[in-house]
Amino acid sequence: MNILFERADALGALLKARKETVSVAESSAGGLVSAALLSVPGASAYFAGGSVIYTQDARRKLLGVSEEISTMRGANEEFALILAKKARERLSSTWGICETGATGPRGNRYGDVAGHVCIAVAGPTNAAMTLETGSAEREENMWEFAQAALDFLRATIEG
Repeated sequence: MNILFERADALGALLKARKETVSVAESSAGGLVSAALLSVPGASAYFAGGSVIYTQDARRKLLGVSEEISTMRGANEEFALILAKKARERLSSTWGICETGATGPRGNRYGDVAGHVCIAVAGPTNAAMTLETGSAEREENMWEFAQAALDFLRATIEG
């Protein structure tokens, strides 16, 4: 967790200094993004909330997305951005972040290989990215996805 804590500590300081908040919708990272952000003392100043949206049902019930959106191809930048916007909207935060992908050991039902993740940030600036780790190691990918999400959020906030 130390590697995530270092990233979250810097990100938390940035958000606090700017008096901004973040909401998290994560899938493949399984809660690691939220856990990292919450590991920083004073996280209540910037952490609006988070959800693990691993299933279509969770996306519908926790984020309030329509059936049409909930059943879209899940591991792409457009879908990640829609969910980041919904997370931001649901909790009235400055920023929303979403990651969605295939941790492994196999790919997902959309044809993406293990190690594929899309990350999106919604807020005053919207951005999305795709990462391919090249690994089929599930736990390793979860950590990589969480690190990438925290780094991408910080880079987007900093412009």
